[in-house]
Amino acid sequence: MKRIEQVYNKILEEAIENKNYKLTQKSLSEELKISLSTVNYAIKPLRNMGAIKVNLKNFDMINIKKMLYYWASIRNIEKDIIYRTRINNGVGEIEKQMPNSVIFTAYSAYKLKFKDMPSDYSEVYVYADINDIKNRFKQNKEIPNLFVLKKDISKLTLANLYVDLWNLKEWYSKEYLQALEKRLNLN
Repeated sequence: MKRIEQVYNKILEEAIENKNYKLTQKSLSEELKISLSTVNYAIKPLRNMGAIKVNLKNFDMINIKKMLYYWASIRNIEKDIIYRTRINNGVGEIEKQMPNSVIFTAYSAYKLKFKDMPSDYSEVYVYADINDIKNRFKQNKEIPNLFVLKKDISKLTLANLYVDLWNLKEWYSKEYLQALEKRLNLN
């Protein structure tokens, strides 16, 4: 995930999960351990599109949906995939075989978080250290159903889940997105 995406993730986490709509660039810079100029660069398009309102000492999140859509449109999940392989088991069995250190995303994360499945699915997406996965699941040339993304997050936020689902090409990603939008009251 790019540094500016980390900024979007944090802003959206604060708004969606913590109901904190007022933030400062300095606090984001310190918490994310990135430069103030990177935070400033990240929020500039949000300001221009009216997703945030910049005040003298802080900024207010005013349009979550617009910001989610913007982040989703610039996210390139394909670039973050560091390993892919085929496991000849169902997704439930694949999920059970994952090391404890992985962070599930996409369909698995939705199912685990909400105890619900808007549709059946056949791929598992995880954020993980590649060595934890390579030792457990050997790479092959079959059509992959396990996708490992670079583990550059410490937890999966609802915003991160949203943009990951947005970027998947499987037909059922739309059903998961719609279900998540209802849960986030974005409809």
